[in-house]
Amino acid sequence: MYRSLEKEVRKTPMAGRPRSFDRDEALSRALEVFWTKGYADASMTDLTGAMGINAPSLYAAFGSKEALFREAVRLYTDTQGAALWASMTEAATARDAIGGLLLATAMASGECDHPKGCLLAISSANLDALPKGACDDVAAIRKDAFATMRDRLSAGQAAGEIAPDADLTAMAAFFATVQQGMTFRSREGATADELAGTARAAMLAWDGLAGLTRS
Repeated sequence: MYRSLEKEVRKTPMAGRPRSFDRDEALSRALEVFWTKGYADASMTDLTGAMGINAPSLYAAFGSKEALFREAVRLYTDTQGAALWASMTEAATARDAIGGLLLATAMASGECDHPKGCLLAISSANLDALPKGACDDVAAIRKDAFATMRDRLSAGQAAGEIAPDADLTAMAAFFATVQQGMTFRSREGATADELAGTARAAMLAWDGLAGLTRS
C-alpha cells in the first residue's frame, strides 16, 4: 500500500456564499481528466467541463490547477492505489504479496468505470511536464511504493521465505518494473487476461531471484 505523504496539499476555501457544487464529486471528475489526459494535456476547459463548474469556482475551491492535481493524486493513492497494493499487508507470504499486486494490476485493466493504466506511472513518465510541487509529490509516492515492496520482501526474508543473501533491491526493482510496464500495456489496450499472463510469467522468476534454486 502507498504510504501517506507528510506534506499537506494546500486547499483554498471559497469565500462568500456557500459552494453550489459537491467538492468531492468535482474532485473525482477532475481525477478522471488527469488520469485520461495527464497533467499537461488536461486543459482548464477539460477540467471545468468535467467538473461542471466555471474557472473562478475551480480556483476558489482548489486554489490552482496544480493544487487540484495534487489533491487528485492523493485521492488516487487513497482509492485505486490502495486497492492495487492491498496484498502488501493482506497476503500471508511475500510471494503472494507480489503476485497479488501483479494480478490486481492485471484485473484493473478490465474494469470499465475508470481510465486505463496508472495515473502515477503516466505522470512519472513525464515529470518535466509537472510543476515542482506536483513533481515532488509523484516522485515521493513512487519512492514510497518501491520502499513498501522492498519492506515486504525483507519481511519475507526474515520469515525464511527468501534466501539470506538474495538481493532484495534487485527483486523489488524487477517486480516494480513489471508492474509499471503492465500499466502502460493496459493503456495501450492489453486485456486483463493478457496482463494476467504477464503476471504469471513474471512470478516464474521468483525462485531464482529469491535464491531458492541453488543446490
